[in-house]
Amino acid sequence: MSRQFWRALLLATLLASALLVLNTCVGQGIASGSALYVQQLTSDPSSFDGQTVTVDGAYVWKPGDPSISVLALGVSTLDNGLDAQPLGDPIWLEAFPAEVTEDLHRPGDAVYGFVRVEGTFSHGGGFGPNGQFASQITVTSAEPIERIQRVEHRIEDRALGEGKVSFFELLRNPEAYNGQTVTTNGYYFWNSVIYVLAEGVSTEEDGASPQPIGSPVWMEGFPPDQSALLNIGPNNSYVWGAVEVTGTFQTGGGFGKDGAYQSIFFVESAQPLTP
Repeated sequence: MSRQFWRALLLATLLASALLVLNTCVGQGIASGSALYVQQLTSDPSSFDGQTVTVDGAYVWKPGDPSISVLALGVSTLDNGLDAQPLGDPIWLEAFPAEVTEDLHRPGDAVYGFVRVEGTFSHGGGFGPNGQFASQITVTSAEPIERIQRVEHRIEDRALGEGKVSFFELLRNPEAYNGQTVTTNGYYFWNSVIYVLAEGVSTEEDGASPQPIGSPVWMEGFPPDQSALLNIGPNNSYVWGAVEVTGTFQTGGGFGKDGAYQSIFFVESAQPLTP
């Protein structure tokens, strides 16, 4: 079970213990400017309908058709930080400021984190892209409650020596190496969804939610025995690390997941690099 899920359970416990006090002074709370919780709004929405509210909760944004942008009681994820799911009865957020998302968790397939939101609360149904949300907050301001700092690990843009091609050279002149067997260095990244070689990997300060940096190249055939020597996530949820790889490089587009990658590397051998 993910640490984000336990954080959500802790928030739920705190909310439950606070409701006895909060329910007796909701009006006073609004007047004094103190923040509400999502559960207060969803348990008695008519009392707040049409009012300007300040509320703390878990923001979750996911792309798709349609995308979602909601405030929830909490959020659960897989061990690798992917597949974020809002907990409880989420509230649709209209006009959430994009700049705030830079300080939240960004595992690659979603954005999530605990935030304080101010805006006008509306209830009555029909909110969101398909009208499936009962309530909405039209956001006027927002700020993160937790600010996520990320750490970057990168290779240098330099020549690698005789018989080797730098990763940056492959990106700058892919046609010159198309169909050739090359040896290069980079950061291998795997999370069960994507398999790539990149110029670097960024992680949160505790090592969570790794993401490739730059313009990654799709990879096929990375040896599992070498993966075991790299950084491995909980329950084998991700693998990443600096490596030297030899294999066939191809370019031209349409490679990898959803055909989204310009180039691909068919690995013949690989070994970890010492930091």
